[in-house]
Amino acid sequence: MKTLNIAISDIEYNKFGLKDEKISFSDLLEIISRELNKQNLSKSVELAEKYGLSNMSMEEISSEVRAVRYNAKSNN
Repeated sequence: MKTLNIAISDIEYNKFGLKDEKISFSDLLEIISRELNKQNLSKSVELAEKYGLSNMSMEEISSEVRAVRYNAKSNN
């Protein structure tokens, strides 16, 4: 097994909720993935509000999804 040292700031250390200075690579990936998912969700909510999509009903959303899928099939 190889060991990799990564330097991060105290702010990042606390932000990611790290408790130990030694973690497995898979745990690090999970922590980073969780943070990226949070950032992507926040950006999606921001864009939905900006373009008025946050007020769509489930039926409107389903209709949009069906239309996109139909167009994708038609173009292939």
